[in-house]
Amino acid sequence: MCDDFTISMPRIGDKAPEFTAVSTQGNINFPTDFKGSWVIFFSHPADFTPVCTSEFMTFATLEKKFNQANCKLVGLSVDGLYSHIAWLRTIKEKIEYKGMKNVEVNFPLIEDITMEVAKKYGMIQPGESSTKAVRAVFFIDPNGIIRAIIYYPLSLGRNFEELYRVLIGLQTADAFSVALPADWQPGDDVIVPPAGSCGAAKERMEGKQHDVKCYDWFFCTRKLPKEELEKNILKK
Repeated sequence: MCDDFTISMPRIGDKAPEFTAVSTQGNINFPTDFKGSWVIFFSHPADFTPVCTSEFMTFATLEKKFNQANCKLVGLSVDGLYSHIAWLRTIKEKIEYKGMKNVEVNFPLIEDITMEVAKKYGMIQPGESSTKAVRAVFFIDPNGIIRAIIYYPLSLGRNFEELYRVLIGLQTADAFSVALPADWQPGDDVIVPPAGSCGAAKERMEGKQHDVKCYDWFFCTRKLPKEELEKNILKK
């Protein structure tokens, strides 16, 4: 059985596995319904659990920020639709956490009682739990391609600043044909592609490309102001 789980796990660069499902926002045909938008598709272990509650409140509070970056949120657990509805209602009516209250979750939360979707995406990790989905996060681009994957264990809540950073980083790399260094944040310098010839490498090292700073022939950066990102990516 473990081999089946391993085989079913999609990889970066794969097309997002297709499925249809019932959700708190109606029926979903995934990823077709989200074509043209980025999607963060994420799983949580169970409804009415404290870590998941803190995560959903945070995601719901940040939903507008993600939407402004052309990104939709889609959640999943192996609980049923009525459990989802009751839990989200409890969050709105009863839970106050870190200044967040009256939080309404408007993005879809998928029912997956059969675990069919969770197995397609490798969200069931038998070594962690054979009956609950781990905290998987899939970043899917507007063409339905998986671009990044992050897995967390059941006990550890996600870092939402990092999820947003990954999203903006992927969009930045695509839009400007650059790579991003360690701990990159919007507004920081970016890494330019390696020189395509010895001549180009020499020009860079001699400082003839004035917008490029080289630490060695293979490692060069340039500035990418946050204002430039906002024009191309961040829709404020």
